[in-house]
Amino acid sequence: MILIAGPCVIESRDNIMKIAEELMPYYEDCTKEFYFKASFDKANRTSIDSYRGPGIDEGLKILQEVKSEFGYSILTDIHEPSQAQPVAEVADVLQIPAFLCRQTDLLVAAAKTAAKVNIKKGQFLAPQAMEHSVAKILKSRGYEGEVDSEASQKYGIWLTERGTTFGYGNLVVDMRSLPVMREYAPVIFDATHSVQMPASSSSTSGGDSRFVPYLARAASAVGVDGFFFETHFDPSIALSDGANMIKLNDLKILLEQIDAIKSIIE
Repeated sequence: MILIAGPCVIESRDNIMKIAEELMPYYEDCTKEFYFKASFDKANRTSIDSYRGPGIDEGLKILQEVKSEFGYSILTDIHEPSQAQPVAEVADVLQIPAFLCRQTDLLVAAAKTAAKVNIKKGQFLAPQAMEHSVAKILKSRGYEGEVDSEASQKYGIWLTERGTTFGYGNLVVDMRSLPVMREYAPVIFDATHSVQMPASSSSTSGGDSRFVPYLARAASAVGVDGFFFETHFDPSIALSDGANMIKLNDLKILLEQIDAIKSIIE
């Protein structure tokens, strides 16, 4: 099972190293394919005054230190085509943010690197529409056949479900989207962003992390290839997405529940 975990954004070197150290048991778990996640820049924050991160240069230095110190594979976001190549020199997976999942130039630039590409499904898109985003990566990597999960696995492409806009300031998860998207690529379920409440808390996005375990267990029962959890030692002081993060201490029992469900359905 793929497991992506880490804080939303790089808050400081010391903070990142502390969280990374706490995640070591999941890297050592032979049943997990572990990726450490943190963003060097959150370019789509609600307010211009919101904390974005240390930027690409300092951020990549910190992520490289995590990689060297702990041996983790790294996943991080890119927002512009020019970022793809330098970020791929450190990151093993380039993540395409949900709002940018149709941006052809960004997808093509990511495809031209050696990194895997994780495309987050736009909150505004039907799951069937993600076939076209996958096709942009596949064709850019020289594949001319039908879009399917086997081809995406071979060419290093994942899709991530993170909820669909439901009215204003709310998301819902249609569990039917998981098997639909699995026809095109391995699917990750982002349980923490799925409980986000976009732009619902004044100048920031809110969320309700109470529902993360329920959605994660449901996705496990439906069947997915991996899970994405943003986590922090104290979400209440996190500089981004704290309302939908889960505490590091709560991750262990949730993963045990997910594993138990997977063992039943597989």
